[in-house]
Amino acid sequence: MIKRANSYIYRMRSTLFFIFFICSILGVWAQSDRLARNFFDQGEFEKALKVYEQLLEEKPEHTAYFFGVVQSHQQLENFKKAEELLRQRLNNSANNPTLLIELGHNYELQQNTQRATKFYEEALSAINARPNYAYSIARTFQKYSLLSNAAAAYEKAMELNSELNYNIQLARIYGEQGKTELMFKNYLELIEANPDFFPIANREFGKYISADASSETNTVFRRLLLTKLQQNPSLLYNEMLSWLFIQEKEFLKAFSQEKAIYKRSDKGLQAILNLAFAAREASNFEAALEIVEYIIEEAPSENLVLQGNQFLLQIQLEQEDESAYQDIEKKYTKLLEEYGDGLNTLALQIDFANFLAFKQHKQERAIALLKELSEKAGSNFDKAVVKLSLADILVLQEKFNEALIYYSQVQNLVKNHQISQNARYKVAKTSYFKGDFKWAKQQLDILKSSTSQLIANDAMELSLLIEDNSIEDTTQTALKKYARADLLAFQEKSLEAIQLLGEILSVHKGEKIEDEALLKQAQLFEETGQALKAKDNYLRIIKNFKSDILSDNAHYYLAELYANQLENREEAKKYYEQIIFNFADSIYFVEARKKYRALRGDYQETP
Repeated sequence: MIKRANSYIYRMRSTLFFIFFICSILGVWAQSDRLARNFFDQGEFEKALKVYEQLLEEKPEHTAYFFGVVQSHQQLENFKKAEELLRQRLNNSANNPTLLIELGHNYELQQNTQRATKFYEEALSAINARPNYAYSIARTFQKYSLLSNAAAAYEKAMELNSELNYNIQLARIYGEQGKTELMFKNYLELIEANPDFFPIANREFGKYISADASSETNTVFRRLLLTKLQQNPSLLYNEMLSWLFIQEKEFLKAFSQEKAIYKRSDKGLQAILNLAFAAREASNFEAALEIVEYIIEEAPSENLVLQGNQFLLQIQLEQEDESAYQDIEKKYTKLLEEYGDGLNTLALQIDFANFLAFKQHKQERAIALLKELSEKAGSNFDKAVVKLSLADILVLQEKFNEALIYYSQVQNLVKNHQISQNARYKVAKTSYFKGDFKWAKQQLDILKSSTSQLIANDAMELSLLIEDNSIEDTTQTALKKYARADLLAFQEKSLEAIQLLGEILSVHKGEKIEDEALLKQAQLFEETGQALKAKDNYLRIIKNFKSDILSDNAHYYLAELYANQLENREEAKKYYEQIIFNFADSIYFVEARKKYRALRGDYQETP
């Protein structure tokens, strides 16, 4: 027994030693591989060559090491040696036409286009015998941006073997070449064969389709879809046309397509409801109203009719001024009489309470309504939603301590939900309104890592505001005034907030708070229809605070102002462009680039 045990232990030790030895060898190779790549990336090609040659000697069949040696020689302009290595490998390998492309590229580097073309053609001709080679051949051509050759490889293979399908690869190549019509045709073939591919293709379409309905790319795509729809009245083409019209903000045209889908399928009204939300988000209230009225007429359930009517009231509130508030209150009351004040109308009751508090200045009535609703709420989620609104109204009344209690209750009710993080942010914001900046900043710094990007960004901005305006001014006088102006804006007392911000700009000129006050005031100018004053504020930030953190905000907001309110496309384009070239790390970078390209008319089809 003892001998067997000793033998087992010996075998285990031997096995473990062997595993350790193999891992050590693999670790050394991995380190050497990284070292070679680092040398190559840093332009130290002689050092890279030596390491790659050592690696290749140890593992002669390793493709990456072989091409590391070849490319190092090419960078050192040892083209004859690179050719010798490529020819040697070509002679020793069975049927590897990609090496012909590598030889052609070696001649391309020597400006010998004629010899390069000869090798490229030879590689393409290999597809005649074996169409399956097309993928590796095309990928190698793509590696050197030889897109026409890559496309030719795929096209030839599909011609020779009808079972091969390289439509997706071809579509991407056509897109890179600017051949948008061919690209769209290939994607449409893919979608026709498999409708589930539509969401994937949409992501690709989004790179080329813009909000400009008159652009060449949009026109090509629209024409293709309409032609397809005439030839084959498939709902698939209605869906794609609807998607296109939404990108172009043509919501009523999208609505026509969605109605056709609804009438000819068993799909419900959700897509049409989503369209109404999109129209409202784009401030196209006319389209949103028409769409929602249709939903109410067609709704198969009372719940959907209720949602539709609630939506109509939300739109009316966004459009109307104080003169319509009495009428809106009557409509809320009528709906609640019709549908009751149970949990089925919870969202409507919260909307009504917010309307009473923020628009009608009937905070006590709103609070009483929400407290009663909180007692009825069955789930923790429903209670949290009600209490969040209740706390907001208490902040509106400047009952900060009571509001903080409710926000804390929300956090405990839904600990792992985004509502909890939102409540935590509101705790910090309420503390900031109170002037308790130290506690507010502690909470905000925790929220910088929030899973919600929006909350994380807001937390970071408010934390920086507090920090920047607490260092030089230990009394935090300017910051207290700014927090008061911020509270006035929350209370929808925009004109009072504008006036107080003006006082800050006058009394605290040259202090850290100045750019923040200019930005906040500009946003309030926009809300109150004073676009030219907003423009002046943004320009002051750009001129006087060009290296500060708010400069990219000012550029983006000014671009949006020119694009949407002042209707000056050229000026809008100029400020979007500034973000692209000067603020690559801005949170507005991606959106600015997209909007700039749309205004510039990118994605035009090239011959």
